[in-house]
Amino acid sequence: MRRYLKDRLDSWGVNKSISATSRTKPAAGQQAGADRPGSTEFGGLRAALSLPDATAIVAGGMIGSGIFIVSADIVRHVGSPAALLAVWIVSGLMTIAGALAYGELAAMMPQAGGQYIYLREAYGGLWAFVYGWTLLLVIQTGTIAAVAVAFGRFGGVLWPALGSHLWFGIGGMGLSGERLAAIAVIALLTLANLRGLNLGRLVQNSFTTAKLLSLLLIVVLGCIIAPNAAARIANFGSHTAFFGSQPWSIAFAATFGAAMVGGLFSADAWATVTFTASEVRNPRRDVPLSLAIGTGIVILLYCLTNVAYLFELPSHAIASASGDRVAAAAMRMIWGHPGAALTALLVMVSTFGCANGLILTGARVVYAMAHDGVFFPGAGRLNRAKVPGIALVMQGGWAALLALSGTYSELLDYVIFAQLGFYVLTVSAVFVMRRTHPDTPRPYRAWGYPLLPAAYIAAALALMADLLIVKPGYTWPGLLIALSGVPIYALTSRRRPPAMPSAPSQA
Repeated sequence: MRRYLKDRLDSWGVNKSISATSRTKPAAGQQAGADRPGSTEFGGLRAALSLPDATAIVAGGMIGSGIFIVSADIVRHVGSPAALLAVWIVSGLMTIAGALAYGELAAMMPQAGGQYIYLREAYGGLWAFVYGWTLLLVIQTGTIAAVAVAFGRFGGVLWPALGSHLWFGIGGMGLSGERLAAIAVIALLTLANLRGLNLGRLVQNSFTTAKLLSLLLIVVLGCIIAPNAAARIANFGSHTAFFGSQPWSIAFAATFGAAMVGGLFSADAWATVTFTASEVRNPRRDVPLSLAIGTGIVILLYCLTNVAYLFELPSHAIASASGDRVAAAAMRMIWGHPGAALTALLVMVSTFGCANGLILTGARVVYAMAHDGVFFPGAGRLNRAKVPGIALVMQGGWAALLALSGTYSELLDYVIFAQLGFYVLTVSAVFVMRRTHPDTPRPYRAWGYPLLPAAYIAAALALMADLLIVKPGYTWPGLLIALSGVPIYALTSRRRPPAMPSAPSQA
């Protein structure tokens, strides 16, 4: 393995398959033809995504399995219906505030890699690589594995053969029905995206539409057509029923912050659309708009979905839902067993579409890292369909291995702290770039600047401090996972060829 790694690293200095332009660190906001309809980047990536396509990537990436299950854990933390809704509202406002800040950076630098590029321009190559390394190692691939396994797990409700019992393996690593289904989903969607952006876009648009309609169905059924009168009285019948008897205190605030992790990361992956910015036809306008529209729609539906849960189930029933399957318990109140089966089908649709969006977008960061000369050069090559084929295969293979290992869930828990740190760094980049690149054109300026981005940073830092206190076992490992990229960067940056002058920006 060491010999192979050494041979691959040695090849970086002589590989000719990536053009000299790809080795550059372009000035902020510069990229040849990045904002022209029909343009390509590095002679290959096609700008074929419209505003609805980009919005579907935002919304489809956000809606996975979390909204169907995580409310149980939130109620166990905070106890009352009011606190449950408050967690989702505050988490939603934080998400939207972060998205509005990212919009300014996306309009300035509409390049493949998105957030990776923003960190590189604001703080240098090391911070960008550490982010990209953690994304490939755990954040993106671990999430792909998690939602793919959730597809198999809920599929087991309809087809018992897709169970969690290991057929064979060693320790926690092995093959089961749900893991086989997960690997099949990862392989199928990777193959679909290898066929080109148009097929990936079609899958994403179709499944995002289905997911939005699924959540809307839960809201309409739970709140309007068939609310449970007993649950409504139990949750909203009195001041004590709604707000609970637990007083608000510093200790409760710490618990509230820990509960927000579930809400925030059920609404995560909204930033992945920035990874595909160079493939959006009018990225300087459409990427910021897609961030605002996509996050706004999903957060509104998330809050209404939780109201529907409270209209169907008392809060204690939400907290004790079997397997945390809150949506299934709520639908069972309306339609009995067929309602639970319908929910399983809805979650399968949701996780399938979510996995597609993550697979489509994540490979673009690996592609950008390869073009910066800090990752295997083959990952920077495009296939005949003009997509980063090798990067897609690498990402899919590692995600499948994580699904097979059964460790993805623990890794995701560990990386939450580091992921919050990357969000803080990226939103802070809005302030950094205003100071270091004041004259760079900004087609969109962050709404509410400087107060709203500063409030996001303060809230995220407070949440990180809370996690250090409440869940220390999940914070330090996440930092170590991220910092493991530092020696890799030191090795690759030493062997990187000298950068060539960047291509001039074209209107």
